[in-house]
Amino acid sequence: MRLGYPESIKIIRVPCTGKVDALHLMRCFERGADGVIVVGCREGDCHYQSGNFRARKRVAEVAGLLERLGIGGERLRMVNLSSSDAPLFVKAAREIHEAVLAAGPNPVGRPRRPPAVPTASETPGKEVIRP
Repeated sequence: MRLGYPESIKIIRVPCTGKVDALHLMRCFERGADGVIVVGCREGDCHYQSGNFRARKRVAEVAGLLERLGIGGERLRMVNLSSSDAPLFVKAAREIHEAVLAAGPNPVGRPRRPPAVPTASETPGKEVIRP
């Protein structure tokens, strides 16, 4: 059975969700991510004992911070799944995708283009010095 999740989702593997720091989550939004979903082991089944509990706490703290900053806490979620829960992963991925679409684009961290430097032909009579 082949299950598909939205193509806009980029998967970043980590050894344990307990290693995902609040700074990592904030940096995702700073770099233009519209939403983040942290997928960890089922509670009580973490190979690193309590990593998923630490991750859940961090995700909740960062979601609260995003809410206070006006970015929206609904853009960040955590789910706990086992490796055999592919249908549940697809469901969670589609849910966060829909939530992000409803929230709109990330208001911060959009990649910015450097300002266009006019060429000599665009500014007649003026010399253009390029950095």
